[in-house]
Amino acid sequence: MLDLILQQTINAVALGGTYALLALGLAIVFSIMGMINFAHGELMTISGYTLMYCGLAGVPFVISAPLAILAAAGAAVMMERVAFRPVRNASAATMLVTSFAVAAILQILFQNLIAKRSKPVMIPDVLSESIAFGDFLIGINKLLAIATTIAMLLFLNWFLKRTDVGIAMRAAAEDFPIAQLMGVQANAVIAGAFALSGMLAGVAAVLWVSQRASVDPLMGFVPVLKAFIAAILGGLGSLTGAVAGGFMLGFIEIYLTAFLPEHLLEFKEPIGLGIVVLMLLWRPNGLIPAAAIGSQKV
Repeated sequence: MLDLILQQTINAVALGGTYALLALGLAIVFSIMGMINFAHGELMTISGYTLMYCGLAGVPFVISAPLAILAAAGAAVMMERVAFRPVRNASAATMLVTSFAVAAILQILFQNLIAKRSKPVMIPDVLSESIAFGDFLIGINKLLAIATTIAMLLFLNWFLKRTDVGIAMRAAAEDFPIAQLMGVQANAVIAGAFALSGMLAGVAAVLWVSQRASVDPLMGFVPVLKAFIAAILGGLGSLTGAVAGGFMLGFIEIYLTAFLPEHLLEFKEPIGLGIVVLMLLWRPNGLIPAAAIGSQKV
């Protein structure tokens, strides 16, 4: 029983880390623009297809993975410049509809220009192997997911606290008009936020694809929907909360899958959402709410 709990805990940390990275990407953009970018999932899909084409071209995975991350970051910056900058001063509803439109357009392009069905992605054989610790086996892809998540969280903490761009982003998240009066350039900060968001989506996509070895036009939809739930659970607009919510949702999903009675497994999703709702009833603003709304009631 102890081995099972330990195994499922590792699985939960690996899955929760992926959700945390995606939720962070959503939270960074939301904290600055007040907008949830529902086209965030398509950035994952772009990374997935980049990995696929690099594999077909014979590019080693150690090179194709960074290229996939760069592709997502570049696509995010282009998305901001083409779709979101023209409606930046519009209502929140307009920006929300714009994000849905961008997501729908990209999904149609993927389906018509690449493939309607799932395509295999060449993944190194080593990622499907396991490391034995006595009688306990840990998949290398799980270890990679955990190590990558920790590295990205440490990098993000350093970037936001130690670099000029990161400090400007934090200032904009606190009070954008005042930050602009202090000399912060809106276009640069928002483009940087989208680039960082895209990079996080790209990293999450590499981890997601490395465990599934396939990509399809709707690959990013479910993970980003879960990340949105995680961001709300953690506290929408709170970067720390996004991480906490991502890991919490990962633990809820994995533990329910592992320990629910077999006749209840088909109800895993509604039970998980029910637990999230109960937690939000207890903490309406999220587990770690953003400072701007920490004292407000929903």
